[in-house]
Amino acid sequence: MIGKLTGRLDESFDGGCVLDVNGVGYLLSCSQKTLDRWRDVPGGIKALVETQVRQDAIVLVGFATTAERDCFRKLTAVQGVGTKLALDILSAFGPEDLAAAVRGADRAALRQANGVGAKLAERLVTELRAWAGGIEAPAGLGAAPAAAVAPGAESDAVSALTNLGWKRPEAQAAVNRVRGRVGEGADLATLIRESLKELGTRA
Repeated sequence: MIGKLTGRLDESFDGGCVLDVNGVGYLLSCSQKTLDRWRDVPGGIKALVETQVRQDAIVLVGFATTAERDCFRKLTAVQGVGTKLALDILSAFGPEDLAAAVRGADRAALRQANGVGAKLAERLVTELRAWAGGIEAPAGLGAAPAAAVAPGAESDAVSALTNLGWKRPEAQAAVNRVRGRVGEGADLATLIRESLKELGTRA
């Protein structure tokens, strides 16, 4: 079983990458957040790996942080959440953001992730409540709830960014980061403008 790999990011694509470890290319499935983090690393990177052995394949799932790997394990323990869906959720939410949405029972926010409908959002709120209670909110967010953004502004911002050509998980992740940074009362124009800056730094 592979638990960690150290090497160079050779190629990245939607949903994964190839990690070159001493000339051997390992195919890893990853969230968009992990790929964004690794692209910013100038030298070698350390990938935490979850090895999944199936009847027809061995799948390696890579993570940049222990928190994301642990969150992945919690997600895949939820009924109806497989590897791809868990990574789609982690592409839209970091562990702290996901925990905040679960603690606040923010089903609308959870449904912004690809593949998450009303029933699954309800299961996430119910089954991840105990885990979310032990996760601290990101520094600087204070006690302001995620829903403090003007109603509909977040989803409208994500829609606007996808219309501009960004993939939905990337757009949602950028809006989440902006929401955490600008705090309460952000309007649609601010969310779009600041999210474009976020996406631009990761292009």
